[in-house]
Amino acid sequence: MKSIQIDELHRLPGRQLGPKDTFTFRCHPQIGCFNRCCRNLNLFLYPYDVLRLKKSLGISSDAFIDRHVDVVMREGNFFPDVLLKMAENEERTCPFLTRTGCRVYPDRPDACRTFPLELGLLYGQEGRGPERVCFFRPPDFCEGPGDPTTWTLENWVADQRAERYHRMTAQWAELKQRFTVNPWGASGMENPKAKMAFMAAYNVDQFREFVFGSSFLKRYRVAPKVLKTAKRSDSALMLLGFSWIRCFVWGERVADIRLRGGSL
Repeated sequence: MKSIQIDELHRLPGRQLGPKDTFTFRCHPQIGCFNRCCRNLNLFLYPYDVLRLKKSLGISSDAFIDRHVDVVMREGNFFPDVLLKMAENEERTCPFLTRTGCRVYPDRPDACRTFPLELGLLYGQEGRGPERVCFFRPPDFCEGPGDPTTWTLENWVADQRAERYHRMTAQWAELKQRFTVNPWGASGMENPKAKMAFMAAYNVDQFREFVFGSSFLKRYRVAPKVLKTAKRSDSALMLLGFSWIRCFVWGERVADIRLRGGSL
């Protein structure tokens, strides 16, 4: 989910969809381009994507990051992007692509789940928070739009079981938007604080050990309900990580976590 400034909106490719707009699309194994979109991708992974994929594969966050991602820093941004590492074959296919389709399909990333739509958060409207915007943007080779099956954005999101992904990704996108400003100084991502923030966002296993196995709870007061939920839910722990980044990096006052000495 991209962050979009309002003055950039007219330059974006694809057809913008409003709540009542429709599009036609269907993908299935009999279509000529089936799985062609699973090759040579710059596929961004968001924290909830990594959480779901590592569970699907039955591996740790560390193992998933080591094996399956490229961590890149884009110009003008001060927090890295995480991209899915393509297989080392001639077509650079998705590493989870098989002859019969996607082997992690129930836990596929947000971008795959939303395809052929692309979502973004629109900034710059005075007096309003970011607004979710959507574009219909299938690649030129895609035959799916030729099918008469008709969708609205709401229907498509429900069919793809994407709403939870969208909520999680939107929360991350709002936080990551802060990192167009440098909080690290000259040391950049080599700053220990930066490495801790990356861990809190993308490595839920390490963050769990940090919260429950270190002096974290002696230094921070976490709202009891939040802490109780985070003990049993990786997604709740991930959201606690987002709140902690706001507090730890930006010094923001957040509802569910405070340095000791403050009040919740």
